[in-house]
Amino acid sequence: QVQLVESGGGLVQAGGSLRLSCAASGRTLSRYVMGWFRQAPGKEREFVAAISWSGIRTYYADSVKGRFTISRDNAKNTVYLQMDSLKPEDTAVYYCAADVRDCSGYGCYPRSAYDYWGQGPQVPDSS
Repeated sequence: QVQLVESGGGLVQAGGSLRLSCAASGRTLSRYVMGWFRQAPGKEREFVAAISWSGIRTYYADSVKGRFTISRDNAKNTVYLQMDSLKPEDTAVYYCAADVRDCSGYGCYPRSAYDYWGQGPQVPDSS
């Protein structure tokens, strides 16, 4: 069992940057695929980004590609989401997710690809 705790949300202006962190406890993250999802009010939870065990492979939703960067530090048992050039439509609750099953490409997009979830920090309106 792995527990995930997100942090780093805050108030930011459009065009600004934030970095979210996801710290794990209970298990080492080094053998987990990690993902970030987000859910805006009244909308479905959607895939944002994912990273492979080693960190070599990363995947992004088209809406964030070129603006967001997912990374991991297995020694710190932490995954990050660097968000740059933020837009008002990026406002959402962001969730960290993990799974021991490997995935690639679109296989990392579904919520069903992840067994473990954090509670999600709020990224307030960036307008």
